[in-house]
Amino acid sequence: MTLARRIAETRRKMGLTQADLADRLGLAQSTLARWESGAREPTRAAVKRLAVALGVSAGWLEGGNAASVGTLGGAVLEGRGTMTGVDDHKLLVERVVDHPVIAFQGVLGAYSHLACTQAFPAMKPMACPSFEDAFAAVETGEAGLAMIPIENSLGGRVADVHHLLPENNLYIVAEHFQPVHHCLLAPKGATMDGLKTAASHPQALSQCRKTLRELGIAPVKVADTAGAAQMIAASGDVTAGAVASELAAKTYDLDILRPRIEDKIGNVTRFVVMARQRIEPPPLSGNGAGTKCLTSFVFTVRSVPAALYKSLGGFATNGVNMIRLESYISVADYATARFYAEIEGHPGDKNVDRALEELDFYTSRVKLLGTYPQAEYRGEE
Repeated sequence: MTLARRIAETRRKMGLTQADLADRLGLAQSTLARWESGAREPTRAAVKRLAVALGVSAGWLEGGNAASVGTLGGAVLEGRGTMTGVDDHKLLVERVVDHPVIAFQGVLGAYSHLACTQAFPAMKPMACPSFEDAFAAVETGEAGLAMIPIENSLGGRVADVHHLLPENNLYIVAEHFQPVHHCLLAPKGATMDGLKTAASHPQALSQCRKTLRELGIAPVKVADTAGAAQMIAASGDVTAGAVASELAAKTYDLDILRPRIEDKIGNVTRFVVMARQRIEPPPLSGNGAGTKCLTSFVFTVRSVPAALYKSLGGFATNGVNMIRLESYISVADYATARFYAEIEGHPGDKNVDRALEELDFYTSRVKLLGTYPQAEYRGEE
């Protein structure tokens, strides 16, 4: 049962009309109607208010059970007090997910696998053939988290991911920046002089084009980097190498003939971590203490002139910094543009709440994808 349906059915069981409940909450009836239709999800602060008004727990209302971790904003970690940092939040995520497995797209040794081991070393990585399979593994409970690449500093946004993010029931609970260091791998006994070819994903090959040309090694395009390492390990051909990660070399028992063969430094992939539950840090306190957050959401504007311009005005007037805005066409309706956005702040912050409320006036659908701490990497840029 969805959040929208739980709100509507609980209201009806209490014998309340939409107008009655909206009056209790001090909201316009149209806002409640949109929550119950699924056109827009209420913020976590609004969920708590709904729970009080309906006489149920926020955990049940949001997650369908009393033990839902949707109410863990400001949770206390054993022996450490209220969580205040990125590391605390990651530790909380590891503790509360229902299965200590993290899914990723690709095969063992992929950069996504490397991101899993570095961000959540206590969890078991699970290789999936597609992004859809990684999402499904979390939705069905086979995995607790999914590590999903969303953009690369050199290659731009990852294809298909923006379409998949709003079409599932998962939430973003963390972000992770993974440096990409390409290595030239080969079977045991291979030498630089004897190497003739190097297989890898086309993007990885393009990022090492100059180095491979200088070495006189012909590039061979395959589906992915770790798959290339797996392939040459199975062949045992000492004239055939692969461009992949150091983890791929360890995974498939290959020699690293040369590390760091990328032509340019600064190749970084940004990942988002997905879970079935909302696991949010608390909003910043009045004195600025706490964890700086990002909030990701998708929205569709109404078909009226200047709708996008007007929908974004609330972020400017309320002093909310929008750090990302991308448009893409919905697969279901090629006439409708959707927008993926990221803002600095928490929906529990008054200025963010006001900006999202204003956004609601000019959109036909808003879906909050998650609120999560800003990665420490951002402070190092």
